[in-house]
Amino acid sequence: MRFPEYDRLDAVALASLVARREVPASELLEAAIERAAARNPAINAIVARYDAEARARAAGPLPPGPLSGVPFLFKDHLAAWRGHPLTSSSRLLEGWAPGYDAEVVRRILSAGLVPFGQTNTPELGIMGTTEPSLRGPTRNPWDRTRSSGGSSGGSAAAVAARIVPAAHASDGGGSIRIPASACGLFGLKPSRGRVSHAPALGESWSGLDTNGFLSRSVRDSAALLDAVAGLVPGDPYAAPPQARPFLEEVGAPPGRLRVAFTREALFARTTAPECAAAVDDAARLLESLGHEVVEARPVFDRDALVRAYLIIVSAGVAAEVADAARLTGRRPGPGTLEVETWALACAGRALSAEDLALAELEIHRGARQVASLFEGHDLLLTATTALPAQPLGALATRPLERVAMRAVARLGSRKIMEALLAAIGARSFDATGNTMLFNQTGQPAMSVPLHWTAAGLPVGVQLAGRWGDEATLFRVAAQLEAARPWAERAPPLT
Repeated sequence: MRFPEYDRLDAVALASLVARREVPASELLEAAIERAAARNPAINAIVARYDAEARARAAGPLPPGPLSGVPFLFKDHLAAWRGHPLTSSSRLLEGWAPGYDAEVVRRILSAGLVPFGQTNTPELGIMGTTEPSLRGPTRNPWDRTRSSGGSSGGSAAAVAARIVPAAHASDGGGSIRIPASACGLFGLKPSRGRVSHAPALGESWSGLDTNGFLSRSVRDSAALLDAVAGLVPGDPYAAPPQARPFLEEVGAPPGRLRVAFTREALFARTTAPECAAAVDDAARLLESLGHEVVEARPVFDRDALVRAYLIIVSAGVAAEVADAARLTGRRPGPGTLEVETWALACAGRALSAEDLALAELEIHRGARQVASLFEGHDLLLTATTALPAQPLGALATRPLERVAMRAVARLGSRKIMEALLAAIGARSFDATGNTMLFNQTGQPAMSVPLHWTAAGLPVGVQLAGRWGDEATLFRVAAQLEAARPWAERAPPLT
């Protein structure tokens, strides 16, 4: 296979080869295209390709920078790329192409990366598994019978399969961290306000959602966040300015930190033994590195925050569906949307402005409760997910839930909608319920691939920091990466 070193080098290392003129960007792109052709059919991670356009871009000249010349992929959600279809895996948006670049896309292009495709996502980025009816499931490169996570499962599978060293992702409830855990990658959700949603959006899902990246190395995610971070005039939120580039935090001493840890789930009901074991192992590793590690967890009203989360997501999906219908002129309904998406949109339409305002008040109240833990602790360690990567189909909606969803969509009944939200809240976070809390609080949180099961499945641990303090997370992540290197572990697919 062309340029065999490609599989083991991260984006920063590849870019340095281009900068030193040892390897042209065009050769890196051909290596990525060759691997996409060989590996993608087995996992269905990439759903759109633009090879000719990428070849023209790689031919140069490219803007200089620590990532210039590196092949790249955008998630087919939130990353509006001028002239390229942005479907979010929905028939309602199929074929629609924006006439502008999202700010995150503009900055990626300005950093000299070379995008050549888009990755799979569940419809409108809603689910914690990537199994859309439009494109079919993305399969986990570690075990192709299992989910790659969601909603950035396509990006995660492509990075784990060594097609690209890093890829765009987004996170409204764990959509960076869940697939990072499932696919053995590093993934950091930035603080609210760190990455702009301009120009089309001020916020997404009442501030829950943010753009970010999935990578095999910590420094790649740091360099990518440097490339896209920063306020755009008119943004509704602004994270505290970073003291220096995040790339400079990688390898910087973190000092002796006070780390709280819990094996207990945050929104899920229980934690699987393998996930609890990953937490215990990470706690011992952090202690061996000189940190003070104590057992503690934030106190908050779980049921109130779950309900608030579902209300905000329902309202956000209703708005997205209405906007998509406006853009395409298509009629939203069972013929253009999956039943879960249509039910959430109908639930959002049945909710009142008061419901949404009260849900936002609830998450702000919860954020202050959670923040109190960080007055005496620098970090919180949990399992990223409450279960290891699940078999494809395991997270599908149950038959009775689908009946209720159709009833909500058909009747618009407030009573049925309330029962449906209660049912979803009782069950749907059992696999992925540790990540949503930090979308609500706006804090940065990362999944670090430190553990593998006896069956060879990766299991991540989550570390959350104070709002605006990605620097500490990058320092600790680099320390963990040096102590327990993971990048050489590759899935059977490669």
